Amino acid sequence: MKLPLHIAQKLQQLLLPGETIASSGMQHSAVTKMLEDGLLQKQQLSKTKAVLFISPNADVAAYLHNHFGISNLTEYIASVEATEQSRAGNVLVSGNSKLQPVRTFKGFLINSYDSINASINHQPVIIKPLTGTYTFIHAFEQFVPDAAVTIVGIENPENFAAIEKQRYLFAGIQPLFVSRYPQSNDLVKWLAAIPNPYLHFGDLDFAGINIYQHEFKKQLGSKASFFVPSNTEELLQKFGNKELFNRQYNPSMNYQENTEASIQQLLQLMLQYKKVLEQEVFINQQ
Repeated sequence: MKLPLHIAQKLQQLLLPGETIASSGMQHSAVTKMLEDGLLQKQQLSKTKAVLFISPNADVAAYLHNHFGISNLTEYIASVEATEQSRAGNVLVSGNSKLQPVRTFKGFLINSYDSINASINHQPVIIKPLTGTYTFIHAFEQFVPDAAVTIVGIENPENFAAIEKQRYLFAGIQPLFVSRYPQSNDLVKWLAAIPNPYLHFGDLDFAGINIYQHEFKKQLGSKASFFVPSNTEELLQKFGNKELFNRQYNPSMNYQENTEASIQQLLQLMLQYKKVLEQEVFINQQ
């Protein structure tokens, strides 16, 4: 059983000489067990009010160690309270690396077909993954790309793996590609912290627009833009998906509310041809 933070804090308070706490403030199965084991005692003050206190001869340290693996209550509380904690620290404090769920595998994937200058932890680095590999950025808070770089978000894994075959789409910029998967808040947090512009390249359909607006535009504001390639209309006519359009289109929605020019352009095309376009179509279409 894990000792909840609020119970640990109350227990630490009870360690002070003469301290008592209303029993209504310490209701938990762990507390029930402490009462049964004699670590805590209960004093009834009235029909509706009772207080808890530590038994005079109780060995709190030994009890916590034997029942919860906690060797130091103060350090245990500090560890659980900390927003950033390491599994190693948990092992030292409680002998349990699973003390609290911790995202040790944070970060996101990046890819590039040209060399990209950047720095990580204030050390210069050149990003250029070998063909068939990606680079995973773990310490993203310290990762800073060159100011001339445009961050291009790729929605679908197949496109992210085949960026060389889509080079023709990005002739006017120096792109660093980032993957939306695995999904977490890390990517958007990083995008919000750096000055580089963000270009979102996803499915050209209603769902793709929704992903962009709610996951990226809402958090990034004017630094984010939606990418509609110049050959979209041609490919929409040839390879557009009518069935997917019919599944996604909602006649009650006011699609004109979106003021971003590229999205308005795309909406007009989709409504004109009654089709949508999946991102994978752009691979090998130069």
